[in-house]
Amino acid sequence: MLYRKETSKSVDQVFADIEKASKEHGFGVLHHYDFRKTLEGKGFALANECRVMEICNPGQASEVLSVDMALNMALPCRISIYQDGGKTIVGMIPPTAILKLVSDDPRIGPAAREVEAAMEKIIEAAV
Repeated sequence: MLYRKETSKSVDQVFADIEKASKEHGFGVLHHYDFRKTLEGKGFALANECRVMEICNPGQASEVLSVDMALNMALPCRISIYQDGGKTIVGMIPPTAILKLVSDDPRIGPAAREVEAAMEKIIEAAV
């Protein structure tokens, strides 16, 4: 169910490349989390880099929320960049899978597939 790609790039470089690719595909970065820094700030060590970016395509978000407001629990979309075993991994939980957990309305399917395809292109551009 997970969509993951490995890259030889650094976490910082992938982060910058995802920001750029997101804009090129009609998405914006709403927020990001640096789990390593956050946990260290609270006294807990994390050996690996781990960042999560929340991205959104406003048109698609508006479309799915107009169908079912409960879908706000699955938004915005997230892309993770992390180190594991000395490798940089970029991944996501596909929007089609996440949105199915929240709503059975068939009208969200096309938007979810469109967002998922765009997110795959964003990740591919960054790796």
